[in-house]
Amino acid sequence: MTAHEAIARSLAGVLGEDCRSVILHGSLAAGGFRPGTSDIDMLAVVDHPLTDGRADAIVALLLDAALGDATGVELDVITARTARSPTPAPPLELHVGRYPAEVEVERRVPAAPDLPAELSMARQDGRALAGADTEQMLAPIPPEWVVARGRHWLRTWQGLTDDTDHAAFMVLTACRIWRFTAEHVHYPKTVAARWALTQDPSLSAVGQALRQYEGDTSAVVSVPGIADVLARALSVGSAS
Repeated sequence: MTAHEAIARSLAGVLGEDCRSVILHGSLAAGGFRPGTSDIDMLAVVDHPLTDGRADAIVALLLDAALGDATGVELDVITARTARSPTPAPPLELHVGRYPAEVEVERRVPAAPDLPAELSMARQDGRALAGADTEQMLAPIPPEWVVARGRHWLRTWQGLTDDTDHAAFMVLTACRIWRFTAEHVHYPKTVAARWALTQDPSLSAVGQALRQYEGDTSAVVSVPGIADVLARALSVGSAS
């Protein structure tokens, strides 16, 4: 049994009859998973809001779980009502992120504007490991919601181009946002980045970010180059 299958089985056990579905999404479901670099991304759908005790049990489970060759795990828990009738900023029962250097836990978030993009990716590529299948469980997300939130992050990052620790992440995610804006389809970071270079080969920061992401510790992503990628991504659909 793989690490993600074991986590899904344990989650379903903790949630009991309240569990409607446990869905694997992200790079493990869509392709692009990199051992030693990528996380396990999961979504759990429940019939009723989580009790404090059940939320505590989920957090403890994820902090203890074996991750195999993944470097972290992220879980969002939503109600079936949210899954069926999402909004641009839907409520989130629980978010847990376990990473090499930190742990994030958020409970009862009344409005989570980044969640629709996760739900959109989960519906496109997700795979149910327990309970109902993905398309049965998750309503379609209007692409304009995903595009609008992506543009929010592109504008935010325009003021953070000197953040060298997150330079590759910003560039590669900008390429994903750019391609989704153009095609309304989600692609892995590296696939979207290589597509971006076919659109504009002059974007040197994309190649630099790819090399850094793929393990070249000498690769440096230039600050002006980051700004160019963000501006190019924002130029797509700017009249809409």
